[in-house]
Amino acid sequence: MNHPKRPMTYCLGILVNEGLVLAADSRTNAGVDYISSYRKLFDFSRRGERVILLCTSGNLSITQGVLHNLVQDIKGQREPNLHSLPTLHDVARYIGEQIRKLQETERRWLEKDNIDFQCNFLLGGQIQGEAPGLFLIYSQGNCIEATAETPFLQIGETKYGKPILDRTLSVDSSLNAVAKCALLSIDSTMRSNLSVGPPVNMTMYYADTLQVRHRAQFQAGDPYLLKMRKHWEVALREASAKMPDISWNQEEAPLTLGIADLDVS
Repeated sequence: MNHPKRPMTYCLGILVNEGLVLAADSRTNAGVDYISSYRKLFDFSRRGERVILLCTSGNLSITQGVLHNLVQDIKGQREPNLHSLPTLHDVARYIGEQIRKLQETERRWLEKDNIDFQCNFLLGGQIQGEAPGLFLIYSQGNCIEATAETPFLQIGETKYGKPILDRTLSVDSSLNAVAKCALLSIDSTMRSNLSVGPPVNMTMYYADTLQVRHRAQFQAGDPYLLKMRKHWEVALREASAKMPDISWNQEEAPLTLGIADLDVS
């Protein structure tokens, strides 16, 4: 799927003391006349040994190509692969290398038609013997890691869902609260941007269990999604109505203008 406009999406990962939540929408938008759905959240875990969860955004042909290569490396037992690397940081670097390799192969042809070949990955999980982690892997192949000060990472259409995360999250938040916050962040983004849409896929992972026990998919019109949306809208209206009145703290003064203030163009 190569279109001049970059497919948009919204994915996020949240890392707290109790564990990890990853969530992603499924919409691919290459213009108002071409909207389709592709899964953006993938599970490469091996129960009891490692949890590896990936979210993707950006050029669909590049992200699908990278995912295909990751699968083939596992099936062919090539070194390295997602199941052989000793740390999550090593996994992030390995995925970055796969992105660079594929982009170098495809770049020339995509640039000829002005197709944006950029993409990003979120990697979350845990490998036995180390703590859970969350990484954002950039299109250039480099990566950053979530920290206690910044416990969430986003890719795609991030701006609409970020204020909710900024105001509600901390590393001490319960994992159930984190999951609701993640879903609310995606729902708020869907409400404000048509390039983000259902179904929404979400996983919740409890630290040190080394298996993903909680998965969910929310279609458009899902009863829980509708209930959550209504609850949030009512709560916002009530909170807004109960805010303290504004203190109007300036006295009326005559307006004075200088020549520099006048627009004479």
